[in-house]
Amino acid sequence: MAPKLERFVSPGKGNGLRATARIKRGELVYSCEPLACCVSNKLSREVCHHCFTRRETLLRCSQCKTARYCNITCQRQAWSGHKRECKCLRSLLPRIPTDSVRLAARLIFAVLSPSQNSSEELYTLEEHESHLSSVSEQKKQGLSQLASMLELYLQQEAPDLVREMTSLPPSCREPLSLIAKVTCNCFTISDGELQEIGVGLYPSLSLLNHDCRPNCVMVFKGTKLQLRAVRDINPEEELTISYIETLSLTEDGQKQLEDQYHFTCRCQRCDSQDKDGLMLSGGESTWRPLKEALPRLEGLKAESNWQTLLESCSRLLSTVGCDVPEENLYKLRVTDMALDASVHLGHWEEAVGYGEKTLPVYRQYYPDPHPVHGVQLMRVGKLQHYLVHIEDALETFKQAYQIIKVTHGDDHPMTTDLLMKMEECRTEMDQHSSS
Repeated sequence: MAPKLERFVSPGKGNGLRATARIKRGELVYSCEPLACCVSNKLSREVCHHCFTRRETLLRCSQCKTARYCNITCQRQAWSGHKRECKCLRSLLPRIPTDSVRLAARLIFAVLSPSQNSSEELYTLEEHESHLSSVSEQKKQGLSQLASMLELYLQQEAPDLVREMTSLPPSCREPLSLIAKVTCNCFTISDGELQEIGVGLYPSLSLLNHDCRPNCVMVFKGTKLQLRAVRDINPEEELTISYIETLSLTEDGQKQLEDQYHFTCRCQRCDSQDKDGLMLSGGESTWRPLKEALPRLEGLKAESNWQTLLESCSRLLSTVGCDVPEENLYKLRVTDMALDASVHLGHWEEAVGYGEKTLPVYRQYYPDPHPVHGVQLMRVGKLQHYLVHIEDALETFKQAYQIIKVTHGDDHPMTTDLLMKMEECRTEMDQHSSS
């Protein structure tokens, strides 16, 4: 299949990707495996380090005690990429390096292993920007610490590596430059429910430029990244994705883009700040307690302290009541966390109540076919189905399907799961009407 995209120089942005032919909404534009990837440290016990599937029980590597796999097959298939990493991990136990250090090391091992190297990349590792000349002194210090950790981590392999790394491009031999390239160009790998499970480097897709209202979205099947069009795209039109969470104030989004990606967004949405008024609806004195509580609530969520999280969220939401509209960004975030906590605690009635409140707001903030909206609908539909609200569940699943078939495609496990859920609802409704 001829590629539907090509590299070009995008005015004012440097390198970019554009369409070579007309691309229809929902069409798969490009898919690829990463040059290197690793499971996030915080999920290393829950996700297979080869296929990135979540499982209740995983086999543990008997040597490094860190890598985990679904079964012997995954473990064997992972060994060629894991054997050097395994030695490095053993040398540092019980310390585990950060995700970016592990990814940088895996990148070195992948580039030095010709069998894993792809010759079809549109963008080489050497060409990736490190942006070291434009980062603040404070950030450079942080990157230098990561570079020192990378050197320490690689010491076990150092005698062989030093000799082998002479074949790498000059900017990839220098640990600081490599770490800077990795942190600036890696993608977060997410599961079907868009929860982060790892990080990976996909060189060709690092060429994609940002837009706050992009024409493409990225979803993952395991570690394979799929780029899909969410609008019809004309030949020679630039392909764009959003680098940041859609649900953020203009000022916060711009700060993240400047801090992490070193550019200022000048798109129409940023210039008009059209959603900010809605996100901050209600009197500031009434929503400020919600905003101020968020760091503590996020801490409780990170600790999986679901009972305290639910109590805190429900108390805050009942205190502000109707004074703060559902559209308020901080109220929505607190409601979403109350939903998460309710699900983890098995409080299904509460969970569906919180979930249903979020849906009209998600519809306002994610107007395009957006995977985040589709996943939220699917989540609420499953709760409605579990509570035997069959007609509501079918309607919610139908709305989710209209989005997911575009953002994920017909062959994605999420789409298959959704079609199965809709069929279950119809069967149950038929049985009910005939009894």
